[in-house]
Amino acid sequence: MCGIVGYIGNRNSLPIIIDGLKHLEYRGYDSAGVSIINSDKKIYSFKKAGKVSIMDDAIDKDFYTGSIGIGHTRWATHGVPNDINAHPHFDMYDNIVIVHNGIIENYKYIKTRLIEEKYTFITDTDTEVLANLINYYFRKTKNFEKAVRMALIEVEGTYGIACLCAEEPDKIIVARKGSPLMLGIGNGETIVSSDASAIINHTKNVVYLEDGDMAVLTKQGFFLKSVEDKDIFRNTEVLDFLIDEIEKGGFDHFMLKEICDQPETIQNTYRGRINFETGVVKLGGLEHVMDKLINAKRFIITACGTAWHAGLVAEYMIEQFCGIPVEVEYASEFRYRRPIIRTDDVMISISQSGETADTLAAIREAKKFGATTIGVVNVIGSTIAREVDAGTYIHAGPEIGVASTKAFTSQLMSLALITLMIAGEKKTLPDKTLIEIAQELKNIPEKIKHMIDMREEYKKVAEVFKDTKNFLYLGRGYNFPVALEGALKLKEISYIHAEGYPAAEMKHGPIALIDEYMPVVFIAPKDRTYEKIISNIEEVKARKGRIIVVASDDDEQISSYADHILRVPTTLPIFAPILNVIPLQFLSYYIAAARGCNVDQPRNLAKSVTVE
Repeated sequence: MCGIVGYIGNRNSLPIIIDGLKHLEYRGYDSAGVSIINSDKKIYSFKKAGKVSIMDDAIDKDFYTGSIGIGHTRWATHGVPNDINAHPHFDMYDNIVIVHNGIIENYKYIKTRLIEEKYTFITDTDTEVLANLINYYFRKTKNFEKAVRMALIEVEGTYGIACLCAEEPDKIIVARKGSPLMLGIGNGETIVSSDASAIINHTKNVVYLEDGDMAVLTKQGFFLKSVEDKDIFRNTEVLDFLIDEIEKGGFDHFMLKEICDQPETIQNTYRGRINFETGVVKLGGLEHVMDKLINAKRFIITACGTAWHAGLVAEYMIEQFCGIPVEVEYASEFRYRRPIIRTDDVMISISQSGETADTLAAIREAKKFGATTIGVVNVIGSTIAREVDAGTYIHAGPEIGVASTKAFTSQLMSLALITLMIAGEKKTLPDKTLIEIAQELKNIPEKIKHMIDMREEYKKVAEVFKDTKNFLYLGRGYNFPVALEGALKLKEISYIHAEGYPAAEMKHGPIALIDEYMPVVFIAPKDRTYEKIISNIEEVKARKGRIIVVASDDDEQISSYADHILRVPTTLPIFAPILNVIPLQFLSYYIAAARGCNVDQPRNLAKSVTVE
């Protein structure tokens, strides 16, 4: 949630910060603001409710010309989105200014204590409380670094912060706990950001801060200490993506581009990891825990949102091919239960950003009890990637659209590779079957390309249903999670109410909703559940429901049942979710676009959920 950018160097900081905020806007777009230290050594701030472009259009660029500054794009947690609650926030004396991602859980207690000390507040935010707390300690110590450190020791909750001090105007102080921050190391300049997309235009050399880290940035460089004032060292790492990957490339929306990227991203996920002649899978990040994987008594999969749907598919895969019991848990629920975790359990945690707060908390809970933790993440250097015992990157590249598309299919491919690797090591699959699966895996990108070429057909169906109020999505087996994902995509970006169900469960309640106005999407590949799905379609047809079917391209029978058909190539069941979700992504996209919705930045949503 939210995005932070800061700059210190010899260039004008404002255009660098605004450009960075535009690249971070998918993290939050309720409001935006900047604070710049001009040549007179004073701090000047400007902030506006709404998107970064509103602030960019309104700010006086001839005035804000200093070479040190911080900026923020907000996703509201405390306080409504308006000009006053937008970041940055000053303390009451205009001495300390701060941008903040996260939640200060004990801010009410601190605020009460500061009010007793005659502090006043003009916003509803927890961030203003933190700014005043830093100032409180600055007045006692007359030392900016020490004041930040003392304040952070006192607060409870999560934070990624960047702050300036009017009385020490030659530095930026940053710190993190539970909310990502990194430093981009340039030639005579340092850029701080919560995401690499704001840095990549300027440098590929980055230092990732870890929880409890604090950095003091000056024009001469930076030094790192812990919040407890211990010297620390972090390696410089190199970003591995190109600026083109975070540009639209001629598409109307990032979401459309990312749907169409999937032939390439799927290849990137499996490239160099599978021998197509033997079916042998090698995942370097998991080799040192192979004994744990092979001998696991149980897999626990934790995730949130779309990643949770990927986990449901993995449950089918692992149980079918590896013979190991699997439980799939919402990370947000898992962390607040008293789950039974054993040392021979393996937890697989799935997160595009690698920063999802609930998923990270579930990992830490599992590690307390000695379980082996595995990460399936997209963002290299993310917190989950660093904290798990082992893991694999999905290599989907930056995903800017808030509604996940290419990351979901790359997660599915990564989980399939993990499954095949374990099955190969455990000998739970014949070599002939492994080779057959490997050969089909190689064909998946071409089959996705075929569907991308058919997207105008999917668009025609979308135009029919753009004004619909409700949708129902139904699937069986591997395709039940696809039904959930299809419904989620539609809800996220078009604001149409949609529900996903196992097809057989329709008779246990949802069938009451069926009438001539209700579109029902069936995922109906020619697999062992096909005849059962046809029976479900008949039940909806008898009640005059409007039937849309995701069907195999060789299925001639289905046309006698369906009002609309979204054709997909045939494949093996293990890969069916990857193909069957593509037309549902297009359906959601084209419905949302036809309704005039902001596809890439749907209301109330942000890309990565780094707060509870």
